[in-house]
Amino acid sequence: MQPRNSRLNSSALRGAVDLAAVKAAGEAAQKAEQARAERARQAAAAEASGVAPAQSASQLVIDVTEDTFEAEVVQRSTEVPVVIDFWAEWCGPCKQLSPVLEGLAEEYAGRFVLAKIDVDSNQLLAEQFGIQGIPAVMAVVAGQLVPLFQGAESAANIRKILDQLILVAEQRFGVGGGAAAAPGEAGAAAPQRPEDPALTAAHDALDSGDLGGAIRAYRNVLTEQPGNTEAKLGLAQAELLQRIEGLDLQAVRAAAASDPKNVEVQLQAADLDLVGGHVEDAFGRLVDTVGRTAGEDRDAARVRLLELFEVIGTEDPRVVAARTALARVLF
Repeated sequence: MQPRNSRLNSSALRGAVDLAAVKAAGEAAQKAEQARAERARQAAAAEASGVAPAQSASQLVIDVTEDTFEAEVVQRSTEVPVVIDFWAEWCGPCKQLSPVLEGLAEEYAGRFVLAKIDVDSNQLLAEQFGIQGIPAVMAVVAGQLVPLFQGAESAANIRKILDQLILVAEQRFGVGGGAAAAPGEAGAAAPQRPEDPALTAAHDALDSGDLGGAIRAYRNVLTEQPGNTEAKLGLAQAELLQRIEGLDLQAVRAAAASDPKNVEVQLQAADLDLVGGHVEDAFGRLVDTVGRTAGEDRDAARVRLLELFEVIGTEDPRVVAARTALARVLF
């Protein structure tokens, strides 16, 4: 399994999850700005005619197939976060979760679009995303994959995850749904930050697959700007991708299952879990490893967990929960 930093599309997903999301922000912001301007024009026309603009449920919840994935998910994700619900007719928990997600899509009124993918009818997509159990929920923002959660969740927990997703989409990618803008803000151009040449060079190295160069470049940026969040994220992603180069997914997972005390293989399995979208599994594995080890082994597991927190984002609800679990085993 050797992930590379290509843009997410229907033909480039096999065995790879693109975590190098930061570079896409500029392009996505431009496209999103054009979309917001168009929505503002339509809203103004509707207001002038006395017709209130609205999005129908059919626009907010869509069924996606392998043939429509590129247009309905990848391209649409440049304008609004697309949340993907992987489900099947025979799956009981899916039938409990899907109505919750559909209701939230209507509740959020355009701040995200829900794409439903039947794994039985679209086995290639399920394989390419590394789906090992359903229901599984992921998101695509500006063409980049964002793992969300696996299994049933309460509406309250899903709202927290969606709120964080929407915040990240708006702040990091410049992507937001039509209902997200406050009155009077639609169509207004967002101020553009001056481009940092050093940070741009780091992003370019990451996108080209030069992981060693990207790591050096991000560290150089952080030497000058220790608080640069974008550089911290890029460094965490590059280091993760470098660590999993050449690892065999099945071999690592088998070794981790057969030898829970082998800290190195547990670290590798956690990295692969995270890249495969199994965020809670990655965090839980490392928290358990911290709990049953001591000394240097415990410290190695704790540090790796903190590194993976940076990849997902320290405000993510799953990170907050894992921090609490980590505190319990440490103290």
